[in-house]
Amino acid sequence: MTSAPAIGFEYRPSKGFRWALAIVAILAVLAVLLSGLAWWAKLLLSLIVLVGTRRSVRLMAQSPVSAAGWGAQDSWTVHMTSHEDVPATLASFRVLGVFVLVRLKTAGHGTHSLLLAPDNSDADIRRRLRMRLATLQTGESHARA
Repeated sequence: MTSAPAIGFEYRPSKGFRWALAIVAILAVLAVLLSGLAWWAKLLLSLIVLVGTRRSVRLMAQSPVSAAGWGAQDSWTVHMTSHEDVPATLASFRVLGVFVLVRLKTAGHGTHSLLLAPDNSDADIRRRLRMRLATLQTGESHARA
């Protein structure tokens, strides 16, 4: 069997996901405010939701990953914003419709979750990733059988 061609893509965090997270946070605060809790509990829970959402959005916006690539021999490389290329391994992945989420583990830079969505990646890249990840998943299920 011939090896699969390399897949490389630039990465930037999804703005659509940030907006969805903000909408969910607003709905959560609204649910807390409409609940029967005491006013101080409402205030405390609302602040916790808003601070947590702000922290999550800030962490997503400051992603240290600027690009990633999956080589023909199942080797991953992550290009950091510091212009450093770091070898990585695929920790896990999920495919949810047009979204592809990959978690890549690096030795010196920790684990990075990359969400590829319609607003931050090319449809062809996501399609190729989905196809190649599906063959990986099929190979794992055959290996377990």
